[in-house]
Amino acid sequence: MIQAIGLTSSPRKELPPAVDDVSFEAHAGRVTALLGAPGAGKTAALGLMLELQRGRGITYFRGRPLHRIPHPAREVGVLLGEVPGHPARTVRGHLRMLCAASGVPGRRADEVLEAVGLVSLRDERLGTLSRGMDRRLGLACALLPDPHTLVLDDPARGLSPGEKQWLHGLLRTHAAQGGTVLCTTADPKEAARIADHVVTLEGGRLVADQEAAEFRRTRLRPRVAVRSPHAARLSVLLAQEARTTQRSVEVVREGGNRLCVYGSSCAAIGETAFRNGIVVHQLADEVGDMGPGAGAVEQAADAVEPAADAPRQAVAAAPAEEATLTPVPGDRTAPGEAGAEGSGQASPRGPRRTGRRTLHAGHASDGGAALPPPVSVRPAPRPLRPVRYEIRRATGVGTGYLVGAVVLLVSALTAVLLARVGHTPQPRLLAAWPQELPLPPAALGAGLLGALAFGDEFRHPALAADRGTVPRRLGLLTAKLLVASATALVLAVLTVGCDAELLYLVYGAEVVRVPADWLPLSAAWLGLVTGCACAGVLAAGVFRSTTAGVAAVVAVPLLVVPLVRKVFEGPSVRTPAPLSERLREGLPLRWPFGGEHRLDAVLRVIAQPVGGALALSLAVLLCAYLITNLRSRVR
Repeated sequence: MIQAIGLTSSPRKELPPAVDDVSFEAHAGRVTALLGAPGAGKTAALGLMLELQRGRGITYFRGRPLHRIPHPAREVGVLLGEVPGHPARTVRGHLRMLCAASGVPGRRADEVLEAVGLVSLRDERLGTLSRGMDRRLGLACALLPDPHTLVLDDPARGLSPGEKQWLHGLLRTHAAQGGTVLCTTADPKEAARIADHVVTLEGGRLVADQEAAEFRRTRLRPRVAVRSPHAARLSVLLAQEARTTQRSVEVVREGGNRLCVYGSSCAAIGETAFRNGIVVHQLADEVGDMGPGAGAVEQAADAVEPAADAPRQAVAAAPAEEATLTPVPGDRTAPGEAGAEGSGQASPRGPRRTGRRTLHAGHASDGGAALPPPVSVRPAPRPLRPVRYEIRRATGVGTGYLVGAVVLLVSALTAVLLARVGHTPQPRLLAAWPQELPLPPAALGAGLLGALAFGDEFRHPALAADRGTVPRRLGLLTAKLLVASATALVLAVLTVGCDAELLYLVYGAEVVRVPADWLPLSAAWLGLVTGCACAGVLAAGVFRSTTAGVAAVVAVPLLVVPLVRKVFEGPSVRTPAPLSERLREGLPLRWPFGGEHRLDAVLRVIAQPVGGALALSLAVLLCAYLITNLRSRVR
């Protein structure tokens, strides 16, 4: 269950808090609706419950606050706003990427796609989905780790009436299996249809905490919907008759030729219209708001729905409304949900879900929606989990492939032009590195790919849907550094190979002779490209921007290298003896297998101006990342 205690948002400038001392409970096995007009504080309350906003109060999920739960995604499935995914990623690729992050098998993506009805759209790009399909995908992301609790912010927004009925059945099925469901809505009729418990907010304060039956009896009022070209005249006549007969009748004009009459009946209104010769186009009983003045809530809820969806019906015929509001004997559902549940489901306070559900996909109750099967076996946390996530994130879109192709093309053309001009050393010729450029194209491309590794996380925060911000765990950073380094190594080898092959085809074998010192040159080349990739990752992680990551990579040769050269040009007291001899003399133990010579070669590479500047930049960026990580944890 969910226990929210004293939720109060931080005060705003000269404004009352968006949420002020709100406390309520949402029990397992039940659907709880958080009802309120737009601006009542529903979304702010969810943000405080999920620890996404600053404020006072605490929320317990099955007895533990969210920050005390080892794997929050497995306990709480969250849907807040639109799905924050890369628009070029496919629906199935996005879910498989989240599977790797959550530690569930990849086949789970296909199971939730089938449950939410997106199997036919699994190869569509996220940027092409309609709002209704985006809400379905968001619900699939929430169901992916098989959570016990669902916290959904206006899940029916943008859905057609048929899709809303499907959604209500899915939420009821989840609750019937012992799960906890908390969703927000601005429509009181929707709250009465789907919820077992309704919590009403107004102006950030709790105004009602009721069972669904009590809510329907005390907060909803029957009304008669009337459409007539003479609505104004009919409104005056109804008010006069109410005063004459001393009956409490309220007539509300809702714009155009529509009236809503409270306290009367279809028969009485029809007789009045007939006696006065007024044409009536529609006359229907309706149960579905909180009386006069509640129409603004429904209009605000309807305004967010796209015009492409099926038009929302304002009123329904009397027989249809009666059929909707007739409960099934023995059923605990609200009116209108008679077909959402079948027999054999759990009681409102049934047992909590265990590892095995009572209902599985394809065996849902009659009229209800099918949930994906449970995750029976969860693999233990492994160091490769973030690496698997990062590989799927990097390979799920074509940006990396495009950057690699452009780098290889530019490098090949540059190498051919440098060979034609002449006077270019062979190492620079194979690397396509002119003297006028601060970095070769391969290093710039590796830096860009490294910056995209964290820049895309902040631009399309797929991991921040239930956290509010991109996680700064060291495991995720290590995975990004490993994948970026591997990509940079592949790019560096391909660049030299393509340049050498093209130069061989154009100018012959003399241009591509293997130099005598090819080993230190290769190490320096691979270290340069890999260092640029790591610098891009760290800079983008610190400054939360791809542009900042690329700028940091370019700043190394332009700003840091001159500074390092000035330091090395100063007076030195070092002896002319090589470093390997000084290490042999200074240390009592001997290096096995000539290790001092290898260390000497590595340090000579680092001692170069570019290598030293790159190592210094990486150290500074790593320290900055660790400091920001500690700062976020303290907050």
